[in-house]
Amino acid sequence: MLSLFYQNIVLKNPKSIFVLLLITLLSFGYFSKDFRLDASSDTLLIEGDPDLEYLKEITERYGSKEFLVLTYSPNEGMITESSINNLLSLKYKIQSLDWVHSVITLLDIPLLSNSEAPLQERLESFKTLKDEGVDTERGFIEILNSPVFRNFVISEDGKTSGIIVYIKKDELKDIQNKSVQEIEDYKDTLKKKNHENITQIREIIKSYGDVGKIYLGGIPMITDDMMSFIKSDIIVFGLGVLLFIIATLWFVFRKLIWIIVPISSCFFSVLIMTGLLGLLGWKVTVISSNFIALMLILTMAMNIHMSTRFLQLREDFPNLDNLKIITMTTSKMFWPIIYTVLTTICAFLSLVFSGIKPIIDFGWMMTLGLITSFIITFTLLPTLLSFMSNNKVKVKEDADSKITSFFCKISINNKSIIFLVTGFVVALSVVGISKLEVENSFINYFNKNTEIYKGMKLIDEKLGGTTPLEVILKFPKKNEEKDNENNSLLDKAIDAFEDWGDEDSKDDEKYWFTKDKIKRIQDVHNYLDSLPAVGKVLSFSSIIEVATQLNNNKPLGTLEMGVLYSKIPESIKKDIIDPYISIKDNEARISLRIIDSQDGLRRNDLINQINYDLKNKLNLSKEEFKLAGVLILFNNLLQSLFKSQILTLGLVMVGIFAMFMILFRNFKLSLIGIIPNFIAAFFILGIIGLLEIPLDMMTITIAAITIGIAVDNSIHYIYRFKEEFLKNKDYNKTLKVCHSTVGVAILNTSITIVFGFSILVFSKFIPTIYFGMFTGLAMLLAMISVLTLLPSLILISKPFGK
Repeated sequence: MLSLFYQNIVLKNPKSIFVLLLITLLSFGYFSKDFRLDASSDTLLIEGDPDLEYLKEITERYGSKEFLVLTYSPNEGMITESSINNLLSLKYKIQSLDWVHSVITLLDIPLLSNSEAPLQERLESFKTLKDEGVDTERGFIEILNSPVFRNFVISEDGKTSGIIVYIKKDELKDIQNKSVQEIEDYKDTLKKKNHENITQIREIIKSYGDVGKIYLGGIPMITDDMMSFIKSDIIVFGLGVLLFIIATLWFVFRKLIWIIVPISSCFFSVLIMTGLLGLLGWKVTVISSNFIALMLILTMAMNIHMSTRFLQLREDFPNLDNLKIITMTTSKMFWPIIYTVLTTICAFLSLVFSGIKPIIDFGWMMTLGLITSFIITFTLLPTLLSFMSNNKVKVKEDADSKITSFFCKISINNKSIIFLVTGFVVALSVVGISKLEVENSFINYFNKNTEIYKGMKLIDEKLGGTTPLEVILKFPKKNEEKDNENNSLLDKAIDAFEDWGDEDSKDDEKYWFTKDKIKRIQDVHNYLDSLPAVGKVLSFSSIIEVATQLNNNKPLGTLEMGVLYSKIPESIKKDIIDPYISIKDNEARISLRIIDSQDGLRRNDLINQINYDLKNKLNLSKEEFKLAGVLILFNNLLQSLFKSQILTLGLVMVGIFAMFMILFRNFKLSLIGIIPNFIAAFFILGIIGLLEIPLDMMTITIAAITIGIAVDNSIHYIYRFKEEFLKNKDYNKTLKVCHSTVGVAILNTSITIVFGFSILVFSKFIPTIYFGMFTGLAMLLAMISVLTLLPSLILISKPFGK
């Protein structure tokens, strides 16, 4: 029924179908204007992650502004008159930009040891390096020795300084009452504005290129550059894959018409899918940036199989007209192609279980893309073929047929060698997979020539690390009687400090500082600072150390700290102390940064170590501390993805096996059909493990995608083998026929896929390079397995009977 409907509606009305396809192309092409990109950090987080909600909570509690970081390494000494003037000029130029809230440089750091005036006077009217009459050398040494600013605003060697550029907040008012479209439009406006901001500040940096080395860093810059990378990757991958496909088609068919027909299918599929994404409002992220390349590759694979079968039937039945040949082709290829599409969809749908929105979207995106490619392949391709003349077209023998003939001989004559090699590959895979681990190294995601890498590397090495981590200490409530006793002592101490003035202070603030709290903050601070992977650590302990220096290196008592806090100027309190303690919430914040570029750094192990040591070495209960920050969020993402992909890999296997059973209705045949592809996928994971390359957010999806795509070859081969075996009832003869027919198509499509994925090595994003390289290699191994191991298993097991 379906076949008759397809013949009468599609095959017998090529002109009407072509017009309908053109209308569809133009309609979806119009919506492609709404095609959007998104490289924000929000796209790489787990929706509903409680750690994300907690990070938002503490960010609100301790205050946080979005900022950019510049590293400034002058050609001359840091505090020469020329370097100071250049830094001051750079600061004022950046400060003049309308989107900049404030700029903090080395020249804005309060100098509290630069004079002999009383401490209260120094706190209330502090000097900075840019002020007149300041001892520059003495002030610079004070900053270099500062527990707060060393390895933060100034490098330990004094040759590199950090410049913090705080960005004005631009919040959407009354967001609760805004529509989804209004919110999305607002986000798009922010991205455009951010791009303009980054462009402006880079122009300023460029104008100071002769005074020293200046690099730009920070989340807004990374986000903007990632957008540029995505755009570049889409263009480069799309064009590169297209060129490889054209070259492959010419190599295979040697006729212009056989380039135009498949390329037309690719063009229609990609443009319609792009318009569909625009219509649905799905945004392309770093993870899904290669969807166009994947669509081109998968569409081309379908078209090569269809075209090859058409040409073979044309050669076998030279007297039949085009319509009958097209009807035979579509009839014979419908079931193998529909099952290849379904198995590939099964693999991509496994990504839906990741819990990570961009990966879920990528899974659905490729699912819709495959359905689109299937529909176009079975409508546009036969329509275009029907417009061709009835000229006889022969498939020429070339190097491809010699390659498949070679594989054929090995499969028949060297089965023991094939099984021996397979056993070795399986053993190697098991060893490699046992060494697999997931890791999230942002700095290693980028090419060493990019500004992102150079800036992050310099910040890592000179200014205390890049990836932030927060440790929040929660203090238990003390005995009320003991508190009253401390309060009485503190009141007497305040009376003794006549030089601090007589302003009133809030009791809940001045009584907060106790010996136990200070000791706990100092112990945790010192522990974190001792870890090799940890760069700069900042906490209230850092402030205490500064206060001790100002107190002639005499440690302050807890009562003196309470007095100091109650009398310190609000400007200093807000910027230096309040970010590290919350008296209202009875907790303290320790902020640290991880040295992301450290060799052998394993972030999950580091997080587990910190949690373990805080409990077992520092005797903190689980309720008395909590880790938060970007490091935790991205580690959650990778661990979640790793677990979900390992679990869903089993579902992919079961799903594909079930489809084989439905298609072939033969348990033995279904089992041997999936074995070569699973071996190829696991072997590639084994290679990654043996090379000690950590799985990241892109490479972790290789196994499922490899199985989904590579299993297509098994379906085409077994389907054709079953068809040919019914004719001659001879396994060896059938194997030779299959290798010379469908084997050639498998070889051609595999070459296209391998070359297509190899284009990804030109990306500026390292995970994309690994994804392309290892997926391409997996496709090559899968093709060899299908043309050697699969036929050998068929010859040994004889699934079609003797």
